[in-house]
Amino acid sequence: MSTTADVIIIGGGIEGCSTAYYLAKRGITNVIVLEAQEIMLNGGASRNAGGVRQSGRDPRELPLALYGVKNIWPTLGEELGVDVEYNQGGNLRLGKTEEHLKTLTRLANNAAACGVGVGMISGDEARAINPYLSEEVVGASWCPTDGHANPLKTGLGFYKNALAMGVKFITGEKVLELRKVKGRLRKVIAEHGEYEADTIMVCAGAQSKEILSTVGINAPVRPRIDHCLVTEGQPHMFDTMLGTAEADFYGGQTNHGSFVFGGDDDLEGFDIYDLKTKGTSTTAPCVCRGIMKYFPKLAEMNIVRTWAGWIDITPDGVPVLGDCEEVPGLVTAYGFNAHGFGISPAIGYALSELIETGESSSIDISGLRYNRFKAKF
Repeated sequence: MSTTADVIIIGGGIEGCSTAYYLAKRGITNVIVLEAQEIMLNGGASRNAGGVRQSGRDPRELPLALYGVKNIWPTLGEELGVDVEYNQGGNLRLGKTEEHLKTLTRLANNAAACGVGVGMISGDEARAINPYLSEEVVGASWCPTDGHANPLKTGLGFYKNALAMGVKFITGEKVLELRKVKGRLRKVIAEHGEYEADTIMVCAGAQSKEILSTVGINAPVRPRIDHCLVTEGQPHMFDTMLGTAEADFYGGQTNHGSFVFGGDDDLEGFDIYDLKTKGTSTTAPCVCRGIMKYFPKLAEMNIVRTWAGWIDITPDGVPVLGDCEEVPGLVTAYGFNAHGFGISPAIGYALSELIETGESSSIDISGLRYNRFKAKF
């Protein structure tokens, strides 16, 4: 296998696979994707509750969310030849206190100012949409164009189509170092070989920090553990995606009847390279207690499995996307703060355009570049 390519992508999660796919669609098929783990799509965005939402987002990432919901998600399953289980059933973000409502109102106003059809509704109006809500819910934000999809099926769709178009995927290849040649990033030093490309994209989640440090970039990202739990299958109850003002849980009912919820207590340490890391006995019950306060009807359901995975957190809660002035030839995509899945198709589209043309003209990602963290003198 050749170790020279036009583009090398470090990280085989859904953002890496979507970018590889859209590059191949643009005719750039000499692409190598390096994944440290032995299997693809084993990261946080590929195994979560699958929210595809515009509401509750920072205005800087809303262009990605809006573009995806309008131009990509409605036909993505047909395009990939995979049922991605996209369901545009709306999103309720719930509040039980006046402070919750202040938070939700601020987020809803930010989204509405960017063109998202989202607004505040009362607790009774929320229960009219979802009659299973607790009487403790006093209000919510409601976005009828939000929804959810299956993360693993979506990621596999990108992967299989990119593979069919000639993209090379190498698993079990942990990246150790990046190197410049004549002032431009050109080489990737990995455990089992060296690779070279005109453009190198780093989308390795929390591991991006260690990788980027080898070329002098202090990536503003840290790991945090997140948990998912799945209930036994139930008759259809509702299609809405659910979340809260405090983001203590999120999720909904899948096409198969089971409920998938995610959440965390932000108290657990772990090794991001340890594939055997599991949630402790305290976190899943913590998430369950939060869910039952909003949905008493779910209290009697059995949890059939849980798992934990790592997510990458930035100081300002939005990802770091785009090129980097300090290192020509470098493109980054990390720091998705547990809400990267819904915008992953748009990220792949935008970054493939950036790599091919030098700019992302279709989607404005200028507010997400690394230079926002540079000291201002």
